Amino acid sequence: MTPFVRKELLRFLEEDIGRGDITSEAICRGEYIKAHIKAKSEGVLAGSPFAEEIFKILGRVQINFSKKEGEVFKEGELLAELEGDAYTILSAERTVLNLLQSLSGIATRARLFAETLSGTNIKILDTRKTTPGFRFFEKYAVRIGGGLNHRYALYDMILIKDNHKKVAGGIKEAIRKAKEKFGHIYKIEVEIENLLELEEALSEGADIVMLDNFEPEQVKEAIQLIKGKVKVEVSGNINLKNLGQYAIKGVDFISAGTIIYGASWADLSLKVL
Repeated sequence: MTPFVRKELLRFLEEDIGRGDITSEAICRGEYIKAHIKAKSEGVLAGSPFAEEIFKILGRVQINFSKKEGEVFKEGELLAELEGDAYTILSAERTVLNLLQSLSGIATRARLFAETLSGTNIKILDTRKTTPGFRFFEKYAVRIGGGLNHRYALYDMILIKDNHKKVAGGIKEAIRKAKEKFGHIYKIEVEIENLLELEEALSEGADIVMLDNFEPEQVKEAIQLIKGKVKVEVSGNINLKNLGQYAIKGVDFISAGTIIYGASWADLSLKVL
């Protein structure tokens, strides 16, 4: 586990345990117990390495998962068995379950998106619409579910959006300024709102175009103009209901923030035996 992840897990534990779990301190007297985690809904398991690391950090507890990361589970199935110090298990319970439930929920939703696009060459991407301070884990869960990550943050890719175009004075100027500043160090993606903007982006040598809020027929028209010159991403109000309509030949990526912010937590429980 990387130092960054370990630091984040310590932060999560500090948030919940803080000065100590006073309820468990009052009840526990060094008992050695067994417990298990079971599924109360179906889904895709994500977060098990982080749960294991939490108990490594705290010590005195052994946790063994019966499902592999990324594996589908059904309602009522056993996911993990625990044994060890009662105080440790009880005080870490909520942090562990919060991670497993939230990440499994995202992985489950990502799997639905990926399966809808199976049989095509189109990759499903997430966005930067993530919970502040929790992006690493949410984007991890997307990958576990079968999706891919768009840029992680503002520093790893140039993406010229509507407000950048306004500040720069248009698409052409925005692309020119980006190339003047960084040359070919970074790929340049441009958010496209209409076919005129598409022509401008192509003429200035954009690497990727994002067709934003295009209807399926408009996407087809745009692809005819692009003629394979650049990579094509489709975005804007994409959901599971309309995703299949955008599985159009010539589209390389479909991005949807709802993979993360629209995911419902998996329903899991930890019970002492």
